[in-house]
This record gives sequence, structure tokens and C-alpha cells, in this order.
Amino acid sequence: MVTAIDERRARDGSDVAGGIDWREVAHVALLSRALDEFELSELVPQGKAKYQFSSGGHELGQAILSQLLTQPFDWAHVYYRCRPFMLGSGMTATEALLNTMALSGSLTEGRDLPAVFNLPRRKRAIVPANAADIGSQFCVAAGTAQAIQFRVNELGESEKAASIAVVYGGDGATASAGFWAMLNAATTLCLPLLIVIEDNGYAISTKSWRQTPGGNIAANLASFRNLTIWEGDGTEPAEVARLLRTAVSHVRQREGVALLHTTMPRLCAHSGVDTAAYKTDEEKAAERLRDPLPKLKHFCIGQVMTEHEWDALEAAVKAEIHAAYAEASTHAEAPAAEATRYAYFEPPQVQLHGGMLAEGITMPRGDETPRPAEQRRLTMVEAIRRTLDVELSINPRLLLFGQDIAVKGGVHAVTQGLMQRHGDQRVFDTSLNEEAIMGRAVGMALAGLMPLPEIQYRKYTDACYESINNCGGMRWRSANHFAAPLVMRTSGGYRRVGDPWHSVTSEVSYTHMTGWRVAVPSNAEDATGLLRTAMRGNDPVIFFEHRFCYDSPWSRRPYPGDTFMLPFGKGKLIQGGDQLTVVTWGAMVELCEEAAKQIDAAIDLIDLRTLSPWDKDMVLASIRKTGKCLIVHEDATFGGFGAEIAAVIADEAFFDLDAPVARLGSPLVPVPFSSSLMAGVVPDVAKIRAKMEAQIRL
Repeated sequence: MVTAIDERRARDGSDVAGGIDWREVAHVALLSRALDEFELSELVPQGKAKYQFSSGGHELGQAILSQLLTQPFDWAHVYYRCRPFMLGSGMTATEALLNTMALSGSLTEGRDLPAVFNLPRRKRAIVPANAADIGSQFCVAAGTAQAIQFRVNELGESEKAASIAVVYGGDGATASAGFWAMLNAATTLCLPLLIVIEDNGYAISTKSWRQTPGGNIAANLASFRNLTIWEGDGTEPAEVARLLRTAVSHVRQREGVALLHTTMPRLCAHSGVDTAAYKTDEEKAAERLRDPLPKLKHFCIGQVMTEHEWDALEAAVKAEIHAAYAEASTHAEAPAAEATRYAYFEPPQVQLHGGMLAEGITMPRGDETPRPAEQRRLTMVEAIRRTLDVELSINPRLLLFGQDIAVKGGVHAVTQGLMQRHGDQRVFDTSLNEEAIMGRAVGMALAGLMPLPEIQYRKYTDACYESINNCGGMRWRSANHFAAPLVMRTSGGYRRVGDPWHSVTSEVSYTHMTGWRVAVPSNAEDATGLLRTAMRGNDPVIFFEHRFCYDSPWSRRPYPGDTFMLPFGKGKLIQGGDQLTVVTWGAMVELCEEAAKQIDAAIDLIDLRTLSPWDKDMVLASIRKTGKCLIVHEDATFGGFGAEIAAVIADEAFFDLDAPVARLGSPLVPVPFSSSLMAGVVPDVAKIRAKMEAQIRL
């Protein structure tokens, strides 16, 4: 029997069982489809659409799910087919067109593709800047889910107890490394995460059965522990609404990770430049029969609205788009001068989401004055450990994690005892998957924590290069809406022996990444000051620890105190002279000092300490005094960071030079295991001394 209350709810569009506003669902679905059609029929032919990605066939579930994410700390990680979800989460039609037209006022200020979204919280979920890399969103989502869990359980933020993270992906993305890394981490930790896989049967032109056995990822995951799976038809309104309500409730009630696998047609080509010629006419006709919009219309008419009201809604949507286009057309392209803004934090303009500063949390200030309480010289290992211990004590949002860092205390013993002192929720081991480590770190940083992931060796960061790169560029890509301040610790270089896997330096590769600060300390005191600055900063930092420096007697220094902080971009003059400038960093500082002692010459020896930024002013001032320069680094000479320094010197101090700039590095081969072979690769004191002498003679 239908009651008067049922009739009223049907008229205003709210769903009795789950509070779904079906009028809004219809509006979002129609708006998304009409935007696609307007762009393809009007903007693309006129050359005003820089790139076009349609969501035809995907509208229904996304419009519904956007309504269900109403908790203030709900997070949603989207992919390029998610414009309906974005519209339901608060993105306007004007912003959608501005994104497509790459104009000022768009969500990225024209910096990124129109289908690479970000949306600071409006009425619903927070949508951090996604990336166009397939599968890169998954581990980041696991990180935000873990941050929710941590903030509730460890920080006592009970108001976030019902918050969840949602991540979208297509069927093709389930073949990515990121998907499996996320799945393993999320289910192992029972994170509050809902995974929505939209299966339209194609990854561009590749069919689902080539992506996963049998073409159904849900069936293949049936035995995964701590994972509850739902499947359904993403084109049927009542069915997809029921599935989404159930899955969201499951995760909100902390019953484990949920995966919803829905099928739908892809009524569009992959993108505006794709012809979809790989689909037969029969396949296209079959897809059109599964279009969710006619089904949504049939569902709504008689239950939510009349046919006349549906027609009026369609007309209103068209008018909305034309009004949005008129408004968007008044916007200009972003000025060229804006292209370099937001690569790094630009005080006082704090990002809207991500890191502690965005939530108004500031750390104590320090200074550059060492205040050792005792003169015992610590190894770099001890200094880093003590610095981490202090910061863990004063910052409850600081987390250390990585392979073997907790129970074992790290492969280099740097984190030894920290888990026992601060607990296994602050210092914890992870699975053997660098992508899961780094991706989760980004998600945690987005959600207001200060993560310190450790990747054991520089070579191992190759496995998470994508996440590192995307993290650094997030502030720039989102026009300062989102940032992920964190500190990634890693090691490398030879110790007593070398090898191609544990002795890689190649720190120059990090300096090419937008947004990252790069520190390469040579001694215990500098390691303390730079690490503390990194942990209290608002940019992501790569903290490179050379294995030779870990326990070298030369690198030992008294602990400089709990307030000691060093600014990035400020080098250190190890010794002064007017005959030669030597520029170096990391393990080479000690070797250069030893070589300088063996020759009768006055040498300016500069330890850069950080490479991004590097102390250009100190180097150029020294060149003006000496007229000659030698740059020494362990990395390969070819394409090494020394080439950048040499180029700047030639560009800005050419007339101060009395001789060409010289460089000493390694040949373009890996570090060998054999000690005799390693002697033929890595610069040593004898090679450095000979190069110094040759440069002075010029």
C-alpha cells in the first residue's frame, strides 16, 4: 500500500530506503551526457576543446555514489571517466567546460587534462588531484583510508569514525601494479576503503578477457580475505542504488574492504581522438540498448516525476550548458607567467588540502645554531635515529614505515628501537612492495599526516617512480588546491663493497621532478638539521642517505640539539682558498677534503648539502674568487647533476673563469661488486687529487 508519505517522497525525488535524491541523479546524469554531446558537436569541431573525454554509459552509479559521500572526511579518488561523479560532488557545468577549454578559472587553471580532476570539499567528498597514469590512484586511496583509520584510533578523532575512502577504476586498471599493491595492503590492514570497478568491457581497444582471466575481476577475487565483493548491472537504477548503499554502509561500519564490480556500456570512444573502429556495428548497437539514461527515465517517471517534468529537466540542462558556455567564454587563457607558479610551497599561500599546515598545525621553529649537550660524536645512523625519535615525540601525526624498519629496525639499523618506543601504529613494517609504500604515503599526506616512508635503496625506488613523480607535481597540477608534504628516506652508494643494486646514487633523477626538495647530507650534524627541516616543512622531500657516510669516522659529529634546523639551498664551506673551487656533496665531501690535504694549494671546498635547491650564490661567489672550478660527484659524469652546475657557471660566471669547468664522476656503468672493478668506477682520493692538481695547473 502506498502512503501519503511515500507519495510525497516520490514527488520530491528522495528514495525511501537510502535517501537518494533521484531528481538530482537525473540532473547529474543528463548534464554529464549533454556536456559530452556539446563538446563533441560544438567545441571539438571549433577547436575549442583541447581534449575530450566522455563518460557516456557511466553516469548512473557515479551520480548516485556522489550523494552517499556526505561525511566531512570522506575521500574519493577518481579516474578519467568520472565527470558524472565530479558533477555530483559539486563541480559546476562552467568549471567542466573551463577544464575542457583549458581556461583560467578551471580546477587546474589550464595545467592538466580536463579529465584529470581535483575538487576541494564542497558539499560532499574531497577529491584529491588524480593522475592520468592508469592505476596510480589505487595506492593513494589506500593511504587516505589508512589515515582515516589512524586519525580515529590513534588521534582520537571520533568525528571521523564513519568516514571512508572510495577509489574508482576501470576494468583495464585492474591489470595494473597499483591495483594489486592497493588490494594487498588494504585487505591486510582491513582499511575503510570502497573499490568501485566500472567494467565497460574495454581498455581503449583491449577487451576485458585480455586484462584478467575470464574477463571478470570480481570472480577472480572471490577468495581474497577481508574483501567483500558485490556485482551488478550499472545501468539499472534500483539495482545499482541498492548495491552502492550496501557497499558504503559495509565500509562505514568497518566490516572490511568492499569491492563493487558493475558493468555498463562505453557509449563513447575512448577519447575524442579515438574512432572506436575496433568495435563492430553489432557491438555498438548492443551497447546502445544498455544505455542507462532511458532506463533512468523509465525508473523516474511514475515514481519520482512525470514525463513532462523529465522533458522540462532535459530542457533545463541544455539551458544550463548554454549559460555555462557563455560564462566560460568570458574567461581567458591563463597568463604564460603563471606556468611556473606552485611548483613548491609559496608562503603564505597554503594549499587547501594536504599536510598539517592546511589544517592549521604548525611545528616549532628552530635555528641553525648547533647546541650540543655533549661532545660524543654520533654516527650518521645514530643522529638520524635520534632526530626521528625526537620528532616522533613532539609530532603525533608523524609515521615511519617501510620494509623491515619496525621489528628489525631497518636494514641499516637507523630505526632500531623506535617501534618499541613509539608503538607499531607509528612505526610499522609494510609488505614488500614499493608502490604500496609510496602510494600510501601520498594518501596519508593528503589526509593531514606527516608520513616518512623508507625505500631501502635508491635502486628500489624505480618500482615507485610514478608515485614519486605524481606526488611532487600535485601542488602544481591542482593550482595549489592539493599538496602531499612527506619525507621519503632512501640510501645508496658503496659502503665496504658495491654492487649494481644497492650502490646506485643517480640522485640527479630526483632533481628533474617537479616539486621535490632533495637533500644529500655528508655528516651527522647536517643530517640532523636537514631531516628536521624536511619533517617540519610543507613540500615533499627526498632524503638521500649515503651508506659510506652512515658510520664513517669523518661523518661523525656531536648531536646538535633538538632545535637545530638547516635551510635547504644553503651550502657549507668546508675550507677556504683562492686557487680552486671544488663543489661536491654526500660521500665525496670527505674524499675531497682528504685529497685537498695532500696537495699544497688553497682550495674553496663547498658541500652543497641539498641539490634541489642548490646554493648557486655560494658557488658563483667562490668562482669569482678562484677563477677555477672542479665538480665531483659519485653519480655518472654523463648527465649528472654536475653538468647542471657547470652549465650555470658557464652561463652566469663565464668571464670569471680562468679555465674550463672540470667534472669528475663515474663512467656510465653500474657500480661493480668486485673491489678491484669498483676502483675503476667510483671516484677515490687519488683520482680527485689528480684532477685537483690538473685544474690548478691550468
